[in-house]
Amino acid sequence: MVSFRFKKSSANKDTSTSGQGREFTIDELARTANTTVRNVRAYQDRGLLAPPEKRGRVGFYNEDHLSRLKLIGQMLGRGYTLSNIQEMLDAIDKGYDLRQLLGLTHAITSPWTDEIPKNYNPVHLATMFGTSLSRGALAKTIELGLLEPDGLRYRAPSPKILHAGAEMASAGLPLLDLLDLIASLRGHLESFCDQAVSLFVKELDQYGDNLPPKEELPRLAQLIWKIRPLAMTAIESEVSRALQKSASKFVDERIVGLIDKMAEEMPNNPALQPTGWIQPDTPATGEDKK
Repeated sequence: MVSFRFKKSSANKDTSTSGQGREFTIDELARTANTTVRNVRAYQDRGLLAPPEKRGRVGFYNEDHLSRLKLIGQMLGRGYTLSNIQEMLDAIDKGYDLRQLLGLTHAITSPWTDEIPKNYNPVHLATMFGTSLSRGALAKTIELGLLEPDGLRYRAPSPKILHAGAEMASAGLPLLDLLDLIASLRGHLESFCDQAVSLFVKELDQYGDNLPPKEELPRLAQLIWKIRPLAMTAIESEVSRALQKSASKFVDERIVGLIDKMAEEMPNNPALQPTGWIQPDTPATGEDKK
């Protein structure tokens, strides 16, 4: 989750008098918001929730508290941490639009693929990989995160790459070598991705420890959505170019040499001559003329 590191605002001040409508004790508030009294107190301690209005020894909460408590629950359900939520709420208290804040964070943190993870049992994996999936290969696959142990099953975050590996292994390529190739590829790609992300980070750095101006949030979110497909296109294009270059280099160094060698041997070796091969004319000898 992205963090903008901006300073705390007046989110901790008592705003309990601003609410209208019903009032709640802490037990009633927790029950209405579908949470616990312990959570309500914890949110107050962290400054996420304003303190109640004290009347004697009893604290009373209002609709503002209820709305904020429900918002906290919704954001936790979407995967935000309490620290993230604190920053979001501070920004809201500064006048930022929650939808724009969520739009920016969604652009940054949402998955870059629509691929759905899939579970596999050991029998299924053995069928896919055969004997190539040794203990060492399985350990390497788990180390790379291509498989994640989940009880008696394994979860594959990317079934596509798993099936691609199985196809190449069934074609005779050593699975451990393929896994080493993936590890090497990741190192290069992560370096590229760090540089790509740094382009956007520079946009945020100009604001220091503060959030970008409210009017800039839509532009920054749109910028990220533009960068994402362009980055994927750049990676695909450069990988294709590099593969073609390497393949051409192999042809130049190995295949052409083999063809030249075969061409030299063909005239003298009938076994190497293709159907329809015609021997070149040779000068007639004296015996041929007789």
